[in-house]
Amino acid sequence: MTKPMTQVFPVATTYNHAADTFDAAPLGFWERHGKKAVELARLRHGESVLDIGCGTGASAFPASQAVGPTGKVTGVDFAEKMIDVARRKADEGRRRNVEFRCLDMRSMPFRERSFDAVISVFSVFFVDDMEKLVADLWSLLKPGGRLVVTVWGPHAFEPGGPVFFEELERLGGSAPRGPVPWARLTTPDGLADLLVGGGAADPEITSAEDYQALIEPGDFWTLVMGSGFRGEVENLDPFAQRKLRKSVTGRVAAKGFSSIATHAIHAVSSKRH
Repeated sequence: MTKPMTQVFPVATTYNHAADTFDAAPLGFWERHGKKAVELARLRHGESVLDIGCGTGASAFPASQAVGPTGKVTGVDFAEKMIDVARRKADEGRRRNVEFRCLDMRSMPFRERSFDAVISVFSVFFVDDMEKLVADLWSLLKPGGRLVVTVWGPHAFEPGGPVFFEELERLGGSAPRGPVPWARLTTPDGLADLLVGGGAADPEITSAEDYQALIEPGDFWTLVMGSGFRGEVENLDPFAQRKLRKSVTGRVAAKGFSSIATHAIHAVSSKRH
């Protein structure tokens, strides 16, 4: 009997909750960085693309446009509700060259040398053995294929993130201890070391400075609800959630935050053989 994805991959629970807010305007950084990753993949008409951690399609849909009707994009994600949203968007947009599947990225049923490009935008750090994941993704590329990996840059979600966790702990919640999973990847050298460690050749690294504008203080709470912060919110009872929202948005307003850092680092490796 197959286990539900939320048991196989606990982080899926967070992103299943976040699916209802993932495409809101204050989370426009998903689309910006997704489009940038597709641009770096240098896709051509007729190519096949795998997008792991596809969310609701921020990179899969631009990729489907780039490869045209003779190409094919397969988006995979561990969060069923993300996949549901992506499929609905594909149906509404009549995107016939893209499919979405709910899969565990650590064990995918694809043959080696199946894809012209593999894209991972903010997903590679969800596994414990990132080098093995890179090696697995590298094996899926045809000769001449490109692997694109995007991770968070330095100071991601500052200055709002620290405020969120301070208020969470003040209200009795438990903030994560220790470094975030992507901490080792927040420099170009760190990301390059990961790809080389996984067997990906000669990565080209691009740093992308990016900020998400906050039109009003409530925009930061929308960002919280459509991102990885959502898991911490869902651990609270409804009353505590309302208190947290009020205290966080109040502090964001008092401090006059007008934007949140959403910097990213992109890497591209090309497979020669």
